[in-house]
Amino acid sequence: MIEAEWWDYDDLGEMAGAVGGDIGFIIESALDARGSALIALPADDTAKLIFPTLVAAKVPWKKVTVIPTDDLVVAVDNPASHARAIAQTFIPAGARVFPYATPLDDYRLAGNAADARLQDLPWPPDVVWLGMGDDGSTAGLVTGPDLQDALEAPRARRAVGLMSGGGGDPRISLTRAAILAARTITITIQGAAKRELLEGAIADGQSSKLPIGRLLAEVEQPIDIHWLP
Repeated sequence: MIEAEWWDYDDLGEMAGAVGGDIGFIIESALDARGSALIALPADDTAKLIFPTLVAAKVPWKKVTVIPTDDLVVAVDNPASHARAIAQTFIPAGARVFPYATPLDDYRLAGNAADARLQDLPWPPDVVWLGMGDDGSTAGLVTGPDLQDALEAPRARRAVGLMSGGGGDPRISLTRAAILAARTITITIQGAAKRELLEGAIADGQSSKLPIGRLLAEVEQPIDIHWLP
């Protein structure tokens, strides 16, 4: 049974303050325990609006490594790069942003290269922050021919390359095992439709047809879901 606590907000500023405060506390706790922190962030529109509040948290960002939860198979200087979007906010604060996407023609090989790069980081992440698409995708986990590879990857595997069933751009995602290894998982979504979709996915568990439902069906730690109508 998934243990999820929902947090509802009246406006974006209120949600940003809560999410920024929570992640700031997680970072501080990691620094106290281990002297460094590793966080995985999404690069969706909601997250980008919250980033300024998070980066304003009074934490020593020079001791924090930030990775995207997923990325497109593009160079880091490409405007579509998730690592680039994250770096624009967090590098000026002093954080280390760790890109792992390589623009290879074969997205599966790009996934292998990303996995090799991520093996150099201390694992698990202190927090993985997830968003969700209108189709129930999350962290680059999209319905398509490669979803099962990401969900069933060995525990040691940290990233895979995926192609959506609709023929979208190839991308790299953290595996289910890599995401669920996180010390903390938090989710942010906006809109009544997304809340209904996420509630249904959680209720369906392993029988869910949505990537986020399949992902969360295996979660063992409590999760916080921050929702803005």
